[in-house]
Formats: sequence, C-alpha cells, structure tokens
Amino acid sequence: MTPSDSPTLRCLVVDDEPLAAGLISAYVNKTPFLELVAEVGSAADALAVLGGGGIDVVYSDIKMPGLSGIELARMIPPSTSLIFTTAFADYALEGYQVDALDYLLKPVSYAEFMRASSKALQRATAMQPNAVTTSRQGFLTVKSEYRTIRIPFQEIDYIEGLKDYVKIYVKDTAAPVLTLMSMKALEDMLPSDDFMRVHRSFIVRLGAVRIIERNTIVMRGTCIPVSESYRKAFFSAMD
Repeated sequence: MTPSDSPTLRCLVVDDEPLAAGLISAYVNKTPFLELVAEVGSAADALAVLGGGGIDVVYSDIKMPGLSGIELARMIPPSTSLIFTTAFADYALEGYQVDALDYLLKPVSYAEFMRASSKALQRATAMQPNAVTTSRQGFLTVKSEYRTIRIPFQEIDYIEGLKDYVKIYVKDTAAPVLTLMSMKALEDMLPSDDFMRVHRSFIVRLGAVRIIERNTIVMRGTCIPVSESYRKAFFSAMD
C-alpha cells in the first residue's frame, strides 16, 4: 500500500496536564497520516467530541479528575483505537483489559508515539474492507459498557438519541443497548432502505412499524413523533 492509499486518522488528545497534552498534540501534527481534531482536558469533554463521531484514535491519560481514562475506554466506539499515555506503569493490566491498542509511559518519545500510531494505522487499514462485509451480513456492531455487541439489523425496532448517546431497542429485549455515538453517525451505518430518521431523536426500522396514529408511531408502548421535515418521506415509504 502506498502512503496515498493509507487512511488519514482523525485524533483526539485527552489529558488534564496541558504540557503533556501539548506534546502529544505536537506529535500528531508532525505525523503525516494523523489529523488533530481536538485536545481536551477531561474525559467528560472527550465524550462530547466522541459523540459527534468520526474519531479514529484517542490518546488518553488514565489518572484524571472525574472520569478516568479507564472509564472513558469503556464508552468509546469499538471502531476507535485507544492509546493510553500515562505516568503510572501499574495501570498497564487495566489498560489491556479494556482493549487499549497500546500503553505509553510518560515522558513519551516520538519513536514510541510513532510505533503505537502505526499500529492504529494498520488496524484502520485492515478494517476498511470489513466495514462493507459487516453491512452486507446485516449486523450493527457497537460497544456498550464492557462488551462489544453485534446486533442483527432485523432485530432492531427503533433507536432513540440522547445527546451524546443512543439507545438501541432490540426485538424481544426489555432493556435497550446504550452506546456512545451520534445519531448522524449511526444513521450513516444503517441500510437506508430498512431504516429511516423520523425525528431528530428517533430512527425506526420500517419493517417494525405496526401502528401509526396520525403523525405518531406507536412501538413497544412508546409514542414516537414523526417530525414535519421527515413526514413526507416516511409516509411515502410506508405506502
């Protein structure tokens, strides 16, 4: 593969120490296949950036006020690579338990940074053809708490957006699957002939729709409003 064929990885740097964050951001900016999207000082701010989708690599400290890097790791999308940057070697085991791609001890040299980042590039390159295969097989893969879950498209009833998260309501399952993802990012992953956005906060699987009362879909005891901007397309699809 030539360099021009390689993907550009969009990166998020998370560290409450400005000097440490600045160093990693500088490394990102000097690396041709990386693009810095944001540098933030807390895991909470990182979640807000991740909720918008499109982040390929997160470089995160572990010991931070509020949410730790370990807790952040349990909420990032499965397609996003996580590389820990920390001054504490005793977190290494926990780092690997949450599927961190690599674990770098501070002060991080550029050589170490490049080694870890190259692993992220290899992972992203390997995943490119698999995205089409997964879609054709009819599965949505999401990360929820400690688990990676594969949900068949035909078992999804509807999806509800909650700021930085989405709830995926699955057939014959009482509790929804909660995952960190924007509605727009999820909408792009779903087959458009089976799923439709009907409201800024709702996506429905058309085949699961059974009851429509005026401009409201009734599903699993929930009234899902059909917004005016989506109404024409929805009722055309249901004819």
